[in-house]
Amino acid sequence: MSDLKKPKKQIKHASMTQFAVRDNEINIAGCSISTIATIAGQTPFYIYSKEAIKTNIDRLKKYFPQVSLHYAIKANPMPQLVSYIANLVDGLDVASGKELNIALASDMPAEKISFAGPAKNPQELAMAIASGITINVESLTELERIKNIAEATNAIANIALRINPDFELKSSGMKMGGGSQQFGIDVEQLGPVFTLLEDPHLQLIGLHIFTGSQNLNPQSIISAHDNIFALVQRLHKQYGFTLEHLNIGGGLGIPYFPGDKHLELTEISDNLKKLFNEYQDITNDCEIILELGRYIVGNAGLYVCEVTDKKTSRDKTYLITNGGLHHHLAASGNFGQIIRKNYPVVVANKMDSSDTQLVDVVGPLCTPLDILASKMELPHATIGDLIAVHQSGAYGYTASPRDFLSHSHPIELLL
Repeated sequence: MSDLKKPKKQIKHASMTQFAVRDNEINIAGCSISTIATIAGQTPFYIYSKEAIKTNIDRLKKYFPQVSLHYAIKANPMPQLVSYIANLVDGLDVASGKELNIALASDMPAEKISFAGPAKNPQELAMAIASGITINVESLTELERIKNIAEATNAIANIALRINPDFELKSSGMKMGGGSQQFGIDVEQLGPVFTLLEDPHLQLIGLHIFTGSQNLNPQSIISAHDNIFALVQRLHKQYGFTLEHLNIGGGLGIPYFPGDKHLELTEISDNLKKLFNEYQDITNDCEIILELGRYIVGNAGLYVCEVTDKKTSRDKTYLITNGGLHHHLAASGNFGQIIRKNYPVVVANKMDSSDTQLVDVVGPLCTPLDILASKMELPHATIGDLIAVHQSGAYGYTASPRDFLSHSHPIELLL
């Protein structure tokens, strides 16, 4: 036995626990993954779990009872999913005119919808003003455009200033505040902005300070919250404004890769309670908003494709599927990863199998970048088996180049 190669130990992901397994298959809403494939009428497809989404929102409400929860539609704008979430959260945040239409079609009141993004066009600004939502202003030029549209239509525009702070969120997967940014107005450039806000067609109701996303370090998030409240107090003393709400962004990450740990919320919650007490002059009459996308829907989704071929090339085994980077860019490693890591990938109809082999899971595209799993220990799969990528509820379907090489699109289901 000493001269035989030991099988490579399968690395467990921290995130493969949110769906039940029954009779060897992933089960969602009482349906096996094979049944869901039949309901979908095709592979590949995305499947999102209402139960998992509600569990995530309930967890957030438990830890942050004093905070309003907003869903950032950019994470997953599927209209049915947004409508479902709208009945569970306190507000919606959009990043385009199309997302605004999706939000307005839900049951969420317009005054609980906000619109962020650094290049809103005049038509989108007019939509926002006419519908009565809040516009998170990204620049002085944008504020001037809003003023002109509001004056021309004899309307009042609800304004929240998106501020680029003079600090950063450390350990963030994607930094969106601090330093030089295309997002928001530098804190030291606010003087002319507050002068323009004296126009009667502009109504300042809030501030938006979003420093970064996908953070798994509680201390980094705590530090960002400390700095946000201190900054708002400083600006309040300097400009004397009254706020209806303060959007402190999100940034709460979810585990994707081996070694990632679930974010511990207790310390973050305790610190926010402390900040509420310490800054009562800000928080007593001001709604504090946590704006979250990935944390609400990320682990609630699966991307499922089908093995169409299995081949060995010079001692390397490939599972070739009908899905790939054109449907799930992030899982292929081409959406922000510097060094490619495997998402949690499983053979969804062989969950209890202990007979495994080392494989690469690749898609149908004519590029070596089309990889869903590299050197991964999976149950022995054959043609017709279903490959599922966990953690696929956020930035999957709409964040992928679905028309690349003109293959068929996946479909989306909410169960």
